[in-house]
Amino acid sequence: MTTALVPRPLARPAIEPVPGTPVLDVVVPVFDEERDLAPCVERLHAHLTAAFPYRFRITVADNASTDRTLVVAEDLAARFAEVAVVHLDRKGRGRALHTVWSASDAPVLAYMDVDLSTDLNALLPLVAPLISGHSDLAIGSRLSRTSRVVRGAKREIISRCYNVLLRGTLRTRFSDAQCGFKAIRRDVAQRLLPLVEDTGWFFDTELLVLAERSGLRIHEVPVDWVDDPDSRVDVLATAVTDLKGVARVGRALATGALPVAELRREFGRGPIGDADSAAGVAPGTTAQIVRFAVIGVISTLAFLLLYSLARTVLPAQLSNLVALVVTAVANTAANRRLTFGIRGRRHAGRSQVEGLVVFGLGLALTSGSLALLGVVLPGASPTTELGVLVIANAVATVLRFVAYRAWVFHPRRQSA
Repeated sequence: MTTALVPRPLARPAIEPVPGTPVLDVVVPVFDEERDLAPCVERLHAHLTAAFPYRFRITVADNASTDRTLVVAEDLAARFAEVAVVHLDRKGRGRALHTVWSASDAPVLAYMDVDLSTDLNALLPLVAPLISGHSDLAIGSRLSRTSRVVRGAKREIISRCYNVLLRGTLRTRFSDAQCGFKAIRRDVAQRLLPLVEDTGWFFDTELLVLAERSGLRIHEVPVDWVDDPDSRVDVLATAVTDLKGVARVGRALATGALPVAELRREFGRGPIGDADSAAGVAPGTTAQIVRFAVIGVISTLAFLLLYSLARTVLPAQLSNLVALVVTAVANTAANRRLTFGIRGRRHAGRSQVEGLVVFGLGLALTSGSLALLGVVLPGASPTTELGVLVIANAVATVLRFVAYRAWVFHPRRQSA
C-alpha cells in the first residue's frame, strides 16, 4: 500500500535587523482598560528591555474606549520611546489587530491580552522561530500537556469543546485557537489579512485556519496561564459568533471562495491537500461525530422552523412530514460530503434513496411521538409538540448516525 506524502513546508529566510526599525511589534488591544493598561505596559516594557535582544515596539490599540484609556495610553507613549498608540473609532479585537498589523513596519508582529494572563517568559520562545525563519506563525497553547493553567471549569470545558469542534468541522491541527498570545511574520500577514473577514474574537481562528490550509507552519508554545477573574468577555455571545464564523469559513473552503491553492503556490507549499485527502482516508470517528452533530443541529433548527411555518396551515402530522422530507435531502448530502468525506457523484443517487429510508425511520419515530402525545395529552399546545419533537429527533439522530456509518456510507459499499 502506498501512502501519499504531504509537501513539507519550506523555511523562510531569517530576519535581519534593520537599523532604526523594530524587529518586534507587540499589539495590546484595549477597551475601557484605564486601570490595567499602565501596569501591563510597564511590566511588558521592562520584560522586553531585559530579555529581548532586538529593538521592539509596544502598540496600544484603543478600541473606541469610553473611559480614560486613551489618555493613559498617550501618557505611556510620552514616557517610553518604544510605546505607540493607535485609536480606533469602533470596537473589535480583530479590527484592531488588522489595522495595526497592516501598517506596522516590524518584520514580526505579535499581540497579547492586557491582563497578561500568559507568563511573559514564553514571549521569546514564541517569536524566535519566526525571526529564525523556521515558522510563519506562532501561538501560545493552554492545552499542551506541559502547559500550566489556572482557570475555572466552565472556561476549561468551553475552550476544549471549541477546539474539538474546530478539529471536527474544519480539520484543524493546532491545539488552541483562542489563547490571546500569538505572533506572525509581517510578509505572511500582508498576504493573509485581506482575506480575513472577522473583526472580533473569531479573527484568531479564521487567520489560523487560512494559514494552515495555505501550508504555512504554525509553531506552538506551551504557556503558563492564569485566568483573569475580572474578564468581561461575554462567553455566550462569543460562542454564538464563533459558531457562525466556523460555518462561514467552512462554506468558503468547501466552495473554493478562499484561494488556498493559490496561496500554497505563492508560499511555495506545493499542491493543495492535507494528510487525509492526500491518502484518500475518510475522517476519523471523532471528526465524524462532531461534523454529524453540527449538521444535525443545523438540520434540527431548519426542521423546527419549517414545521412551525407549516403548522400555521397544516395539521401536525402533515407538517412533520413536510418539514422532515425537505430537510432530508440536504442533510444526507451534507453528511455524505462533510461527515464521511465522500466526493463525486458515484452512488450519490443510491445514498439519497437510502438516506430517505433512514429518515423514514425518523419519521416513524417522530410521528409516533406526536400520536402518543395526542393520546396522553389531547389538545397539547404547539410549544409542547415542539418539545416532544426535539426529544424524538435527538433519539432519531443517534439512530441515523449509526445507520449512516454502518450502512449508507460504509466504505466497502461506497467502493463496490
